[in-house]
Amino acid sequence: MMKVRGAGVVTLSLMLSMGCEGPLVGVTVVDERTALENQVLGTYQELNQEVLLVASVRYIDPKGKLKKSPEIPAGKKQVIRALQRSSFNKDDLDSWKQQGVLGENNEGGLTLLDRKRVAPAQVAFVDNLIAEENADRAVVMARVIETNEKLSEKDLPRVKKMFAALNRDKAPVGHMIQFDDGTWVKKGQ
Repeated sequence: MMKVRGAGVVTLSLMLSMGCEGPLVGVTVVDERTALENQVLGTYQELNQEVLLVASVRYIDPKGKLKKSPEIPAGKKQVIRALQRSSFNKDDLDSWKQQGVLGENNEGGLTLLDRKRVAPAQVAFVDNLIAEENADRAVVMARVIETNEKLSEKDLPRVKKMFAALNRDKAPVGHMIQFDDGTWVKKGQ
């Protein structure tokens, strides 16, 4: 299997033009973007794991008495709430996405694609769902940057693009997704 990304194309071209013979089986070229994607994804998975641990751990002393849980730092508490609310809203969001009303945009957020398909009585509900989900995603992205020593605020646009790619990959067939060039398509098989 051969993977080539970014600057690897130049390297591959040079090798081919220099008379490199034989198959290039097993050649893997990984660029900076892939490494950063792996770091972001790893940090995001750690945050999700922390939420599970916080929700499932009780502190009991050796005598069997319930002890007060240690105070959760403000930044962690904020991301926990964001992930919980996002999880709570998931069914409603998935329903609107399946109907083609909402789509995963190229900035890692949700976009309202077809307001006309929303009943007037539900417009405020849908608007609030989108606002909550986008705010929750912003909190998670900020926490990923905050907890990863190799990232800073200047990396936010790249982190947004990585979350957008992750959301596109996770989107079920039939959901609307936006590519980096701004094109909207219904995700196919």
